[in-house]
Amino acid sequence: MGYSWNCNVCRTSHEQHALLYRCPRCAFYIDVHCATKWLKTNIIHHPSHIHPLVCVAKEILCECDACGKKHEGIFYQCATCPILLLHSDCAFLPKNLSIQQTTNDIFSHSHPLTLDYSLVIEDETARYYTKCRVCNRGFDNESLWTYKCDKCRYYAHLDCATARHEPFMSILMSPGMGRLLKNFNDDDYPDLVRLPFPDQTMNLIKHLFSKEIESSMSETNEVKQTRISHDQHPLALMSSTLSCHNPMKKVELICNGCVRPIMNSPFYTCADEDEHHCNFALHEWCTRMPSEIKDHPGHPQHTLVFMPKVPYKPFGVFECNVCRFDCNGFVYCCVECKYNVDVCCAFIPHKITHKAHPNHLLSRVTKRVHNYMCRLCSYSIISDAFSFSCQDCGFHIHPGCALLVSETIRHKYDKHPYKLSYLPIENHKGDYFCDICEEQFWPESAGCFYHCEKCVHSMHPSCSMPVFRHKNPIPSDYIYFGFDVVHRYVNIKFGGRHNIDTHPHPLSFVQGLKSDGRCTTCGSGLDFQMILKCLQCEFAIHYDC
Repeated sequence: MGYSWNCNVCRTSHEQHALLYRCPRCAFYIDVHCATKWLKTNIIHHPSHIHPLVCVAKEILCECDACGKKHEGIFYQCATCPILLLHSDCAFLPKNLSIQQTTNDIFSHSHPLTLDYSLVIEDETARYYTKCRVCNRGFDNESLWTYKCDKCRYYAHLDCATARHEPFMSILMSPGMGRLLKNFNDDDYPDLVRLPFPDQTMNLIKHLFSKEIESSMSETNEVKQTRISHDQHPLALMSSTLSCHNPMKKVELICNGCVRPIMNSPFYTCADEDEHHCNFALHEWCTRMPSEIKDHPGHPQHTLVFMPKVPYKPFGVFECNVCRFDCNGFVYCCVECKYNVDVCCAFIPHKITHKAHPNHLLSRVTKRVHNYMCRLCSYSIISDAFSFSCQDCGFHIHPGCALLVSETIRHKYDKHPYKLSYLPIENHKGDYFCDICEEQFWPESAGCFYHCEKCVHSMHPSCSMPVFRHKNPIPSDYIYFGFDVVHRYVNIKFGGRHNIDTHPHPLSFVQGLKSDGRCTTCGSGLDFQMILKCLQCEFAIHYDC
């Protein structure tokens, strides 16, 4: 320059020969000392980007490329490829953190979380529907930063993992934070049904009736004996446990009333000593159900009457109007309207709790404006169907998923109990496959599954039923359409012999296999269906054909 000048930063006067930086469009000058000092404090080398990032000179309101949210304040931008713009709060996030510390022990994970500068494509597509473990929402943009566990499938949004700003606080303060804040008093609900039931020995009927004492019953022993009579065969009360249902030893004993396994005594069984005696069996508490139910929430206009079998359905198989599962056990029905419910759904509770959504009451809902997704099976709950729902959180589950899936099961494929899980297992980074049907599944979207941590075995709840009860695993097309939690025939007791006019031999009521071919009457396939099959020849038909 041909004249002296002043630095626009420090206001120091310089001779004309002094080195400087200047703007060619305006009279802005900065000496070398101020320029070097500014560069040291306003340029960062961030591991998320290959080029240096320069601090924008003034505060701006802009969307951050790390978290995808709008911020007002200091930003850093790449001068080489100016598409990257990071807010200072995100630029200086810790590389590793403990979610217990950042959320004051509200959330916990056994491993440290690592800052990841993009949701790796393999994480999103190969794992399917990755969700934040804090807010349970998905990751809409794979280019945004996340915190993740390098040892297992644990992901969290930046704001959720660091408990910063409004996104996390809105979760924490709203009534939807089911894992944190209890929204009811236990003393106000002394008879609350707490689900899932602990194991296969417990169901709703046992919960309601097994503790009744004889003095509280209005029925006489004579009436009780009439109730449990069956086909004029005598019934014997068994006190021995030798022949009870035991999947580990391939021993099967299913109650004809509630269609649940008879795991312990006492129970009634058919005392007919004929060589072809039936396989009728009944929990002792299943004899205590009332003869009628008034004001059932699904059909309050008429009284529902107890019947051992639906009189107007082939072989007593009916679809329950509450859970929508086929059933051939005891039934409460309105013959006039042909409204039928199985014995568990007949006593469907008004409120429950469930470990899939702890600390919040779930209320029985009979109708809603929109369809919702069941959080246990990831399948739709249609607008006019029953559900258990937490309206504050938007949490909904099918009654069948809630009542029929126990917390633990025993299976002959593993000497340890399987435990019901709702999230990916800690320290399990690999893929998940069902040990029964061998189909791969994704815990992030499966809703729930059974897992043995000791043997690292997993299975669909629907496949967990003993293979001698349902001979073939649930078909993959049923799994893809949401029937991977409760087996379609969970309320069906197969077995027994039947005679029909069109065939000379007795027919057995069984679940069809591929080897059974096609129905002799309609020509459709018999695989996985309820069929009548002749054990003496190749005759087989659908039960309702």
